[in-house]
Amino acid sequence: MLVFLLTFVFFGLAMLGLALGWLLNQRTLKGSCGGLSAIPGMENSRCACSSPCEKRRRLMAEAESS
Repeated sequence: MLVFLLTFVFFGLAMLGLALGWLLNQRTLKGSCGGLSAIPGMENSRCACSSPCEKRRRLMAEAESS
């Protein structure tokens, strides 16, 4: 029972810390650009961002020229 209680307290403190960090930054949550499909060499690696990063623009330019 003590292990369960300590685990519950630990996870509660972790969630409280994450919530406080999010509240103090005052920013919205945002996802990554591409996720696992952005790994070099993966098929169909597409970025759905409105403004792609420099690396993505270079890859898009190389794909258009070939």
